[in-house]
Amino acid sequence: MSFFRTPARLNLGLHRRRTLNAGPPAVLAIGFLVLILLGSLLLRLPISTRVPISWFDAFFMATSAVTVSGLTVVEPATTFTVFGQVLLTIMVQIGGLGFVTFALLAAISMGKRISLSQQALALEAFNQTNVGKIRSTALSVIKIAALIQLSAITILGFWWARDTAWSDAFYQAYFHVSMAFNNSGMSLYDQSLAGMVPDGFSIVMLSLMIIFGGLGFPVIMDVARVRGWRKLQIYSKLILIATAILNIVGFLAIWAFEANNILTLGGLDTLHQATAAWLQAIATRTAGFATMNVADMRDSSTMLMMVYMFIGGGSLSTASGIKVGTLIVLVAAVTSYIRQREEVVLMGRSIAPVIVQKSLALVFITTVWFVLGVLFITIFDELPFRSVLFEVMSAVSTTGMSHGITAHLSLPSQAMLTVLMFVGRLGPLTLVYTLARRKRSNVRYPEVSFQVG
Repeated sequence: MSFFRTPARLNLGLHRRRTLNAGPPAVLAIGFLVLILLGSLLLRLPISTRVPISWFDAFFMATSAVTVSGLTVVEPATTFTVFGQVLLTIMVQIGGLGFVTFALLAAISMGKRISLSQQALALEAFNQTNVGKIRSTALSVIKIAALIQLSAITILGFWWARDTAWSDAFYQAYFHVSMAFNNSGMSLYDQSLAGMVPDGFSIVMLSLMIIFGGLGFPVIMDVARVRGWRKLQIYSKLILIATAILNIVGFLAIWAFEANNILTLGGLDTLHQATAAWLQAIATRTAGFATMNVADMRDSSTMLMMVYMFIGGGSLSTASGIKVGTLIVLVAAVTSYIRQREEVVLMGRSIAPVIVQKSLALVFITTVWFVLGVLFITIFDELPFRSVLFEVMSAVSTTGMSHGITAHLSLPSQAMLTVLMFVGRLGPLTLVYTLARRKRSNVRYPEVSFQVG
């Protein structure tokens, strides 16, 4: 009898092998790591660099690109050839649009079956309720990203071609639009975008790319579909409102804090002060560009920027951080507690307790990684504490804005920054999956009085 059972077992094994049983966090982490290692190898090729770089420098730059962080230990403009710079943009595109999007499309295209746990991850990640819409949603993400970036590249290419060669103008437009839309702060210019402050049109275009990339594709698709404020989903409305408030408050605050600082905005006229403060505020939430030397900014501005980096952008966007939606839920939860409401309510709709728990968990985990990163670096390096705080927050939120100390850190500290960038980009998706496959228990325990606060 056992002989006849063997084929059935073999068939069962084959059936299982045709199903994607690996956990999405493992697939995602391995995929990112393979991409980083492949990118490191390619960046080490003689065709990629003008001057030789170490394996670790190549690994750091590849990690920064794949995690759309933008922190650098070498200057992209002077270290890499055009081939190397294009490699960086490709890694940024894959990291920005999300490896999960490409992996999901590849799996569906190859006819692979997707397990229930992976379907749950995809449904939550793409804000869908129907598995049949996952593929179309993923394709829409890529189409929207391509359309927005190609349009901006064309416009900026023609604009910059007024003062430089066409090939250089369009290449620089391609590089900076890719970095802006995918919220990675690498630049081909000295001092990031500080020299672009007099060019208001370019500042507006790049800031729009940062905003579009940071809103999140569910919001962009919702706006494109309904084209009317009343018909928008509650999530889309709140993200748009919160983004506008954060951008305006950040712009006015940085302008006010730095207006009399001769090292930053103090030497500019009013219009150029406004232009520089605007892009600096927009870029702070994980884009990483700078219109002034952030190390010279006042402590008040530094604190505000760290808070903004911690918040980040919208869900399923090219930005990282804890996400704007998480902030909205926590503010609503605190408001409900103060008002002694049993439910957390947003625009006349209650928020499920698991969403509040997820938000708290995400904030807690991100904070723990931030504290551990600061502690680790202070053990190996004696540098200004506020610069260490800023650099670690920039890494864990994958912002890429820097006080200029990254290249001067010891090797262990730089390695820690790569870990923080990796975790910062991968962590939220891992948490989503963990909650998506949670097991419900029928066991209920008696309540206990426990003091907090």
